[in-house]
Amino acid sequence: MVTPDVALSLPPSAMAIYEQIRDLPIVSPHGHCAPEWFAEDKPFGDPAELLIIPDHYVFRMLYSQGVALRDLGVGVPKQDRDPRAIFQRFADHFHLFLGTPSHLWLAHTFAHQFGIAERLTSANAMAIYDTIDAALQRHAFRPRALFEAFNIAVLATTDGALDDLAHHAAIADSGWSGRVIPTFRPDNVLDPMAVEFARNVARLGAITDEDTAGFSGYLSALRKRRAAFQVLGATATDHAVLDLATEWLSPQDAAALFAKALQGALTSGEAVTFYGHMLIEMAQMSVDDGMVMQIHAGSQRSTNAAVYETFGVDKGADIPKRTDWVGGLNGLLNRVGNSAECTVIAFTLDETTYARELAPMAGHWPALRLGPPWWFHDSANGIARYLDQVVETAGYYNLAGFNDDTRAFLSIPARHDLWRRGVSLHLAQQSARGLMHADDTAVLARQLSVDLAVDAYKLGGM
Repeated sequence: MVTPDVALSLPPSAMAIYEQIRDLPIVSPHGHCAPEWFAEDKPFGDPAELLIIPDHYVFRMLYSQGVALRDLGVGVPKQDRDPRAIFQRFADHFHLFLGTPSHLWLAHTFAHQFGIAERLTSANAMAIYDTIDAALQRHAFRPRALFEAFNIAVLATTDGALDDLAHHAAIADSGWSGRVIPTFRPDNVLDPMAVEFARNVARLGAITDEDTAGFSGYLSALRKRRAAFQVLGATATDHAVLDLATEWLSPQDAAALFAKALQGALTSGEAVTFYGHMLIEMAQMSVDDGMVMQIHAGSQRSTNAAVYETFGVDKGADIPKRTDWVGGLNGLLNRVGNSAECTVIAFTLDETTYARELAPMAGHWPALRLGPPWWFHDSANGIARYLDQVVETAGYYNLAGFNDDTRAFLSIPARHDLWRRGVSLHLAQQSARGLMHADDTAVLARQLSVDLAVDAYKLGGM
C-alpha cells in the first residue's frame, strides 16, 4: 500500500549517498515566498488559503479536469470563501496528482509537517483539514519557527523594482537571525511591453530622485535601486524573458528607443530589441556591483485569454515555448561573457536546449552557469533528464545547484528532498558505471545540494 510519505525510492548505493546530504541546510536562492510572512510572523491562514489557493501547480491540474477556479477560492475575497468546501473539493480530486511532483510534495508535507499518517481521500478530508487547521494555530507553525525547523540557511524572495522593501527592512531590524533576502526583479521597468511601462519608469524616477524621462537618468535610477536592494542583502537580479534576443545598441539608438517606449510607440520588434539591450545593460551593471543575473526564459504567459481576463496573471495558463539560447544570448555573452566578474544563470523551459545549446555554452563561457530544472521539469524524471543531458558537456561545477522557485513555503523541504534523492541516484549510477570514485560522489553530493548554489549566488560561507 502506498503511504502518504511517498518519495523517490533509492537503491542501497544511492541511499548511502543520500544519508550524507539529507539533513544539510537548505539554501533557497530563488523563490516567491512573501517577505511579509517573516516580517510579521503571523499565523498562516486556513489550510485552503495555505495549500491550495496560491499554488498554481494545484489549481491548474484541477481546472484541467473541469473544476472551476472560483470553486477553489481563486479570485474570491477571503470573506466569501468556504475553506472547508475548498479543501473537500481538493481531496475529492487528489488522485489527479498521481505521477506528478505535486503529489510527492503534498504527501511529504502532510506526513512530515503535520504528522498525517493516512492518505488524503474524500472520506477523511475534513479530519485532515481539522488536523492541519489546529496545527496552524500553534506557535511552531509560525513562519519564523518553520523557517528554523526546516533548517533554512538563506531564503531569497523575488521583489519588483518599485517595491519599497519595507518588509525586508523590518526583518533586518527585528533582531531575528533568519536570513531572508530580496531579489531585484525589474521586468516592469525594463520590458516596454509591461503594463503601464511609462508610469512605472516615472515611479522609478520618483523613488530614486532621478530624471527618468531621459535615458541616462533611467540608467542611474536602475543602479540606485540595485544598490538599495543590496543594502538589504540582495545578491541577485531576476529577469523573465519571453523572446530571448540580446543586442548591444549605441547610446543614441538606445535612447531613441527608450523615448519611443515612454510614448508607447514601439513596434513589437523594437520592444524586443530594446529589452534585449537592457538585459545587456543589466549584465554590465552586474560586472560593476557583483549582483548575479538570473534569466528565466521561454514561458508564454497567460495563454488562456478568458482566465486572464477574469483572474489575471499566474493562473496556470503559462506554457513553455521554444527558446534560441545561442542566438538569444549572443549579444550579451559577447559583451560580458568573458568576464569573471559577471555570473549569468540560465533557466529554460525548453528541455531540448540542454544538451544541444546550454550545456555546451556553460562549458565554454566563464560568466554562464546553468540553473536547475525549473517549473514544469522539477520532477523526479525531470531531474534525471537534466543531469543526464548537461553533465557530460558542462560538468558539475558549471551548474548552479538547486533552488525551489516556489510560493508554497511548506513544500520547500519536500522539493529539496526530491532533488537530493535525484542527485544521489544519479551519482550512484555514475559510480556504478566506473565514471567516478566514491569519494567524488560524496563531494559532488554536497556541492549539488548546497555549495554550488552558495557559490553561484555569492551567498558567502554556510
